[in-house]
Amino acid sequence: MADVGEVLMSVLSTIRVPKPGDRVHKDECALSFSTPESEGGLYVCMNSFLGFGSQYVDRHHARSGQRAYLHITRTRKKEDDSNSGSGHPPKKKPTRLAIGIEGGFDVEQDQYEEDVKVVIWPDRQEVTSEDLATMPDVVRERVSLSMAGIMAADSVSHTLQVQQWDGEVRQESRHAADLKQLENGIKIPPSGWRCEVCDLQENLWMNLTDGKVLCGRRYFDGSGGNNHALLHFQETGYPLAVKLGTITPDGADVYSYDEDDMVLDSKLPEHLSHFGIDMMTMEKTERTMTELEIAVNQRVGEWEVIQESGTTLRPLFGPGLTGMKNLGNSCYLNSVMQVLFTIPDFQNKYVSNIDKIINEAPSDPTQDFKTQVAKLGYGLLSGEYSKPAPDPGDENDISDTFGIYSQKLGDQIGIAPQMFKALVGRGHPEFSTNRQQDAQEFLLHFINMVERNCRSGPNPSEAFRFLVEERIVCQQSQKAKYTQRVDYIVQLPVPMDQATNTEELQEAERRHEEGDSSAPTVRAQIPFTACMAALSEPETLTDFWSSAVQAKTTATKTTRFASFPDYLVIQIKKFTFGLDWVPKKLDVSIDVPDTLDLSALLATGQQPGEELLPEVAPPPLMTPDVEVKAPVLDDSTVSQLCEMGFPLEACRKAVYYTGNTGIDAAMNWIMSHMDDPDFSAPLVLPGCSSGPGTTPTESLSEEHLATIVSMGFSRDQATKALRATSNILDRAVDWIFSHLDDLESMDVSEGGRSAAESEGGRDPPPGPRVRDGPGKYELFAFISHMGTSTMCGHYVCHIKKDQQWVIFNDQKVCASEKPPKDLGYLYFYRRVAE
Repeated sequence: MADVGEVLMSVLSTIRVPKPGDRVHKDECALSFSTPESEGGLYVCMNSFLGFGSQYVDRHHARSGQRAYLHITRTRKKEDDSNSGSGHPPKKKPTRLAIGIEGGFDVEQDQYEEDVKVVIWPDRQEVTSEDLATMPDVVRERVSLSMAGIMAADSVSHTLQVQQWDGEVRQESRHAADLKQLENGIKIPPSGWRCEVCDLQENLWMNLTDGKVLCGRRYFDGSGGNNHALLHFQETGYPLAVKLGTITPDGADVYSYDEDDMVLDSKLPEHLSHFGIDMMTMEKTERTMTELEIAVNQRVGEWEVIQESGTTLRPLFGPGLTGMKNLGNSCYLNSVMQVLFTIPDFQNKYVSNIDKIINEAPSDPTQDFKTQVAKLGYGLLSGEYSKPAPDPGDENDISDTFGIYSQKLGDQIGIAPQMFKALVGRGHPEFSTNRQQDAQEFLLHFINMVERNCRSGPNPSEAFRFLVEERIVCQQSQKAKYTQRVDYIVQLPVPMDQATNTEELQEAERRHEEGDSSAPTVRAQIPFTACMAALSEPETLTDFWSSAVQAKTTATKTTRFASFPDYLVIQIKKFTFGLDWVPKKLDVSIDVPDTLDLSALLATGQQPGEELLPEVAPPPLMTPDVEVKAPVLDDSTVSQLCEMGFPLEACRKAVYYTGNTGIDAAMNWIMSHMDDPDFSAPLVLPGCSSGPGTTPTESLSEEHLATIVSMGFSRDQATKALRATSNILDRAVDWIFSHLDDLESMDVSEGGRSAAESEGGRDPPPGPRVRDGPGKYELFAFISHMGTSTMCGHYVCHIKKDQQWVIFNDQKVCASEKPPKDLGYLYFYRRVAE
């Protein structure tokens, strides 16, 4: 064997020192979930800075020719229970709802012992720091700098983990600068406050306009206040309130009911002084809203039903029973991916072929979608990481705090999907952050990524894809219009007026309003049959433009299944808007069945003797000067809608399609079209020379073309759809499914060929690629959400495995004793074979 110094000299030119901007993967293998703490440690290529577990480093050497690797092994330090002799200060509990910020959750508190050495392939010759000291200067300096640079660099996964996220960042209220305060002589005493309506003595807010002291909102579990401060705002419009008991010389909790958020008030001392309050002498006696939220995240009582915290759950280990670490508000991703990898289509696409996928992976597999999805799937299904955690660890662990665990017993080693989360979230304004997200939105986002990355070969997202038929009947002419669109999720409405326990709800509400603290929390009981009836019943369209009568009239729209998917996803529409347009979550219990038969909702198509509406486009909204092509929209109405938080283009369409008839009509249009796939797409104006249909073929996105072709359409059909919708993919897909009859007989001469040449040279268009079969299903999984909004709270999922319900709560995987099937948010059904 050659002298180690000579070997190092021979590879010296390939050893690099990390520069700013280099991605250093020193915490996670690019192809597995091996880490420096794993058996065998992690090998970091000293040229590419990619990390590999012991099972993949030989492969990387053979493919890349690289020989020098930095071998990192890491073991957790043993801490003295008393901390008295360790010299380390006790760990602080978080006081700020933040990550990587003073007072927030510290993800760097775990301390490790590290062992580092250079290993030269193929003979695995080891070089320690002591060995380097005896080598020539040129070798010692280059290798030492590279080692030091790799160890000092923030790894990619670490950078993502400690990415600053601050749940307390607040904006200056637009009402603060010129807030009007009434000269009513009210002076607020320094203590002894009570709600002026119900005498409640906690959770009290003082309105900064008139000095009224009233109780705050009722929390989702029935605790908190009785909503009197909110009701006062609705009656008076006075927007700002300060939480009494949180006022200190440093500030206070200020809430803007108009802006529906915690805000900053730069003139708070002046506003408080108006009512006799001196900030400099006040002391905090109540927990701030942030402290309350942290406390909620560290206790289980309010959410114990969904997490089954009232019983001792039996931990499960083995293949398909692997937990996932919470990376800080990543439980939405964990729950969705756990469910998806119980579906054979995803298993076959990514896990069964993992050896082939890894062998075909590009030089940087951390940026390859197929590789990272396969890595995640194998990690979940193999059982290699489904082992008990060796050490309960720190009680202030970030995943515990955000995952809301009741205990650490039963936690797994599990997997930390850091590379996967970074890849699927890259470039997305929400999924690239550490904020909580909507699991339904992430599911659709991931399905969209699968669609874009499966242009050839099996596409597992087809398991969810189905066709929806919409039948619109003009009530004046009785003529009908049929359109089809593709969808992946059934959104089930919740008819609150169909609750079966109305008397109990009213009684509980009455007792809460009277300030009865012993009043029970009553959840509305909604029959699943009532939800299905609300889904299938005809919808009245009051502003429908009928091509038969050439005017706006009333129509009815009926929605049915044109095909039934292999796997059906049902979203319970728990998140809605109140009368004040404030988002809220419906606290409901729905008796979701284990089996489902949707056969009665199968579309029937055009009925015998039924006349169809003529295919004539509605006229554009024109000004009195008919030469002006662009419509004139009421800018004030558009602005009002935008201030409510709706997208600009959606606001423009709302004003356009309601004919400038005012804010109420436009708002009604928005609320009835929020689920449209093109809700935020640009307004397409009829008659404009730069509008749809004029996009030249050469400017069409090849990526969009390939996506539509992968769904079973021809390139000519995809081209026509994109040209008709200004090259907007979502609208093109919607358009193509609503023009299937036209596409099957269209003259395909737009791509440069004659119709005769086209017809003679290819088969008839295959149409949309959807699976179909009986509409009978059985429930196999559901995802539940806890909290008042999709932007906060926690997700867990329950999955039925071998006739046993299993709860996946991040790193905890246990046998479920009482699966709360009535409280789910997303339900997953699979087709029952007849």
